[in-house]
Amino acid sequence: MNPLSGKTGLHPGALIHIGKKKTESTRITLMDYTKSSYEKHELENIDDCFPFRDKDSVTWINIDGLHEVGLIEKLGNHYGIHPLVLEDILNTEQRPKVENYGDYLFIVLKMIYFDEEESSVYTEQLSLILKGSTVITFQEIPGDIFETVRKRIEGSVGRIRVAGADYLAYALMDSLVDNYFITIDKFAAAIDDLEEDMVDDPTRQTLGYIYELKKEILYLSRYVRPVREVVSILNRDEIELIDKSTIIYMRDLHDHVIQVIDMIDIFRDLSSGMLDTYLSITSNRMNEIMKVLTIMASIFIPLTFIAGVYGMNFDRIPELHWYWGYPFVLTFMLIIALVMLVYFKRKDWL
Repeated sequence: MNPLSGKTGLHPGALIHIGKKKTESTRITLMDYTKSSYEKHELENIDDCFPFRDKDSVTWINIDGLHEVGLIEKLGNHYGIHPLVLEDILNTEQRPKVENYGDYLFIVLKMIYFDEEESSVYTEQLSLILKGSTVITFQEIPGDIFETVRKRIEGSVGRIRVAGADYLAYALMDSLVDNYFITIDKFAAAIDDLEEDMVDDPTRQTLGYIYELKKEILYLSRYVRPVREVVSILNRDEIELIDKSTIIYMRDLHDHVIQVIDMIDIFRDLSSGMLDTYLSITSNRMNEIMKVLTIMASIFIPLTFIAGVYGMNFDRIPELHWYWGYPFVLTFMLIIALVMLVYFKRKDWL
């Protein structure tokens, strides 16, 4: 069933959560900092973050859980976020994109994880709004890949505490892309294991794994390739919300995304090559079986002919009344079989 079917007949901007409810309660965390100050809060009410809007500091509001539509609508109304943006935030089936609304940027990305036990990729949508000195992020579940960013803010590591909210947005995107590399490494390890299994003893189950791998690569590519376009747009000088000093870092981020896409292309080629290798291995195995059967048939054809001749119901066959006739024929048949085996061996057919 198409998850968008639940919006049939509703007006544009109608707020409805599309996707799985992945957490029971919504969690709101807030970090506010300047070069010389830092504070962190876990809030019970969305209203508690509103006083930070007018402060001369960088504020990061993170929402875990998207099923409480009223909370997200209230937050959007306070910060002047367009209803269509709120609609996209609540729809977890979004494609990675960036939209410039003048006084704020709306960015959708996918956090990608690799389940080593299931050898499959799963995603979580990240929606990010950059408005003035505030960054608002929306995630589907608690727990993410941004703990290093939080530690850098808390410990004032690097330039994150002296830069603006645009640099914070970059830092979050950079952590997301860095996690792509971790996922890619796990994916590569799974491919290596599959290649070893395929060369050692390919089975029908191996073929299923290869097709599953190809599907996961396509799934991975679907959510990573658009990120290149997102970062390319953020690299443009005409976006006033991104400082020129941050654009330099965005360009570096763009290079990282290109590296990830190149690795995914390599995986796609490897999976296709693995399928060809599997078919070649199984074809060679079948050829070996057919060769053995053909050799056995070739040996038994003359033996069957001799047995057929002496199995005819004729009385006037001189050898039938010869005392040594039976052992002679058996010895002769054995010699024929041995001669043919030696011949096949010399031809390297055995």
